[in-house]
Amino acid sequence: MRYRIDGLQYANWSEKVFRQMREGGVDAVHVTIAYHENFRETVLNIEAWNRWFERFDDLIFHGQWAEDVEKARETGRTAIFFGFQNPSPIEDDIGLVEVLHKLGARFMQLSYNNQSLLATGCYEAEDPGITRMGKQVIKEMNRVGMVIDMSHSSDRSTLEAIELSQRPIAITHANPHRWAPALRNKKDDVIRALGESGGMLGFSLYPHHLKGKSDCSLESFCQMIADTAEMVGPDRLGIGSDLCQDQPDSVVEWMRSGRWTKEVDFGEGSAAAPGFPPMPQWFRDNRDFGNLEAGLLQVGFDRDEVDGILGMNWHRFFAQSFGPAG
Repeated sequence: MRYRIDGLQYANWSEKVFRQMREGGVDAVHVTIAYHENFRETVLNIEAWNRWFERFDDLIFHGQWAEDVEKARETGRTAIFFGFQNPSPIEDDIGLVEVLHKLGARFMQLSYNNQSLLATGCYEAEDPGITRMGKQVIKEMNRVGMVIDMSHSSDRSTLEAIELSQRPIAITHANPHRWAPALRNKKDDVIRALGESGGMLGFSLYPHHLKGKSDCSLESFCQMIADTAEMVGPDRLGIGSDLCQDQPDSVVEWMRSGRWTKEVDFGEGSAAAPGFPPMPQWFRDNRDFGNLEAGLLQVGFDRDEVDGILGMNWHRFFAQSFGPAG
């Protein structure tokens, strides 16, 4: 059995997007349900998803465990796994980690670009590492089975999270910094440490993370994956497309600025083009996973390695990560 799994999306959810997931044969997607939301606002987002699950139960359902990926394939649907790009949903209460896990959350970033109560974001000038609270939250996330995600965190904080965590962590959506030097992309020492610890790296298709941005070629992207596989092996690699399909530009402002500033934070964009950049022509939406498959085969991966990168590696990671520590 082969699975297709996307390690991160934040689309403007609709029946169209859900049907495209099915057309692309995508069995599971980790979706962002909070950027800067507090606990109550996150619960409202879960309520919205519950309504989508009810309305489109022939297309999607709430995934909570690795076996839900198998259920998705068997029933011709897509399993939706919840995650947060910021620890804001737990506010300042470590007890909410377990509460949110029981509500279905399976991933949480320890920081999103800025300093949080737990760790430092990739846009901060200084990185003091994981905080006192962060160390305790890592223990609690390990205990209940919530994946530590360091996609938007700085280097020291990421390396410390890898060392402190008793379970493998994930960087769900980022690329090597040496290939595309965006602040969000990861240095080689971080990628090596992640791989050596059994963690997962999901490669991002978001244009600001790509070499050549929207003009990045499929061959360049897949060769970058091949080069990373030379560093850490193909079994630690997956796709985390960071697909923001059909989102209005106002959502970019929420993602980058939240409530922490009264100014507009342009992030990795620019003042001239603060909105979403066009996706590469070879990956416009969920229907284009076949292009990734063809591209990976073209750069020399064998069939099993391609199947791993497109989903089986994430599936194995889900099985190791989502339940309580044993």
